[in-house]
Amino acid sequence: MTSEGPDGRFIVFEGGEGAGKSLLATRLARRLEAAGVHTIEVREPGGTPAGEQARELLGQSLTPWAEAFAFLLARSELVSRVIRPAMEGGATVLCDRFRASTVAYQGYGRGLDLKRLAEANASATQGLVPDLTIYLDLPPEVGLQRKQGERGGPATGREGIAFHERVREGYRQQLAQAPEGTWLEIDATQPAEAVEAAAWEAVAELLGITTGE
Repeated sequence: MTSEGPDGRFIVFEGGEGAGKSLLATRLARRLEAAGVHTIEVREPGGTPAGEQARELLGQSLTPWAEAFAFLLARSELVSRVIRPAMEGGATVLCDRFRASTVAYQGYGRGLDLKRLAEANASATQGLVPDLTIYLDLPPEVGLQRKQGERGGPATGREGIAFHERVREGYRQQLAQAPEGTWLEIDATQPAEAVEAAAWEAVAELLGITTGE
């Protein structure tokens, strides 16, 4: 099940640390608004009072399943209170992370049971799946170096490079299994302008926007 509204579309941005998905989502939201498309931009976890509380909770040391359920709580609230109502009103929703992140991070990264995660994800999202998932791929060491430049701290991140390699593999497995046309993989080692151009082309095609390029 995808959008329920007459025109609403749901586009998700996924990727490992430092991939640039948040900036890309913001840039595309601006371009869509300029093209006359009513656009809502949201992030995970967050976007609702409960989601923001979950975001604070996730800053603590949690067991893998507690971490997963915190994300799922935030996601369920976001879908019910923001995403579905916006789509039913005809808006295009851009979401920074969604259910694929849970599979990649908590499933492949933390080693949680993938079948149980899939069932929990489906319940939390009421079966909602994106019309398009834009996956920004890059080697973990590159992304972590970018994050280090932004925030400081160790270049390997809190979990270490092996964790991020597993996360990347989780994304690649989902990409390989996704129905044709539902995922777009972009090489995020390219300049930001090239990444944006590739993403915009796919989004414009999905929404029927004439780019003139």
